[in-house]
Amino acid sequence: MTKENQKLWGGRFEAGLEKWVEEFGASISFDQKMAEFDLKGSIAHVTMLGATGIISQEEADQIKSGLEELLEEYHAGAIEFDVSNEDIHMNMESLLTAKIGPVAGKLHTARSRNDQVATDMHLYLKAKLDEVITKLANLRSSLVTLADKHTYTIMPGYTHLQHAQPISFGHHLMAYYNMFTRDSERFEFNIKHADLSPLGAAALAGTTFPIDRQLTSDLMGFAQPYSNSLDAVSDRDFILEFLSNSAILMMHMSRICEEIINWCSNEFKFVTLSDTFSTGSSIMPQKKNPDMAELIRGKSGRVYGNLFGLLTVMKSLPLAYNKDLQEDKEGMFDTAETITVAIDILAGMLNTMTVNDKHMAESTEKDFSNATELADYLAAKGLPFRQAHEIVGKLVLDCTKKGIYLQDVALSDYQAISDLIEEDIYVTLQSKTAVERRNSLGGTGFDQVKWQIEQAKATLPSLD
Repeated sequence: MTKENQKLWGGRFEAGLEKWVEEFGASISFDQKMAEFDLKGSIAHVTMLGATGIISQEEADQIKSGLEELLEEYHAGAIEFDVSNEDIHMNMESLLTAKIGPVAGKLHTARSRNDQVATDMHLYLKAKLDEVITKLANLRSSLVTLADKHTYTIMPGYTHLQHAQPISFGHHLMAYYNMFTRDSERFEFNIKHADLSPLGAAALAGTTFPIDRQLTSDLMGFAQPYSNSLDAVSDRDFILEFLSNSAILMMHMSRICEEIINWCSNEFKFVTLSDTFSTGSSIMPQKKNPDMAELIRGKSGRVYGNLFGLLTVMKSLPLAYNKDLQEDKEGMFDTAETITVAIDILAGMLNTMTVNDKHMAESTEKDFSNATELADYLAAKGLPFRQAHEIVGKLVLDCTKKGIYLQDVALSDYQAISDLIEEDIYVTLQSKTAVERRNSLGGTGFDQVKWQIEQAKATLPSLD
């Protein structure tokens, strides 16, 4: 066989790939991220081969020792990968052969690269899911801490980006806490489908060797093996779930980043970002730009793209393995790296930003966000709400024309509109009163916000 044919799978072939074709088909440039998991999977596999007598215990120990040495070298950054060996599996087998000789060839007994790569991805994603959930707990804790500090800080609540009703800033933050809690729950469920071992499914049909799939599953820390060999090597639902969950997470992070971008603008002046999470302009010396918030908002697009990319790859694949599935990794790696950094950046922004609480509260004084209070006041005194709504709407129009606000209207003018209105209306129209009185379950009333925060503190995992 010529040099060009010296592949571990090359027995069937008379000619080798040209270099540029080889590079197109190779995946080592990105799947080397799974090196640690590939070695750990191989250690579990060879342990099982020795335990079942498929190879001798002496051979198993020799192979295992070589794999453990490679793992140490990998952690020390001493391993170099070779594109001519295509992927992480062939690279590791080649390095193992160079280290311990031909006995390394027995490692691949009773397995295929198909179940091997699936195993690597399950191990990789299990580790990443734990990391993401931990980072989300930290982000959620940051939101709760900030909400606790600003339970009594009043801000405008918005619909259509127009002042709607005054609310507690803590209440606003706890809405995002709930979003990120649901994100965490989705990733926690994702573990259920990542926590399955494909190892032993071989190429697609299982193997004639007397393997112990439960043993390798246990050795790698999986909950259980896949029950169907075809499904084991072709399933990428666990990655799709991760990408989908990540897309929803990025949407939530993008939403709060959009708010932060607005809040730190000259028009809002609600918050001031730390210099750590801001940048300047090359031409305008006064600028302090919320670049990190904008980047998180922008990076949501690449995470969405990774999800749609894999959905498209998977949509028409027949069982079982197809080379198309090589396209399942880069998007997964990119998404994992994107969201883990973005979560930390967002938590950092929240932990270090200054809340201009006085200006927030003042922004609810010169508007009509207390109009509902007047309508509710009249309704509570027996006037049908629709009639009250119409009266207040006309009054707001009149105030707008006069350049005044509801709290500026004279009591005599109020009583000319309705004899139900008394002097206590001016207390009712205060922003603090409006917030304080909304104590329906989950409302913005201070007592309700404190209750939400207490519930969150009781359920947040310990970060020690």
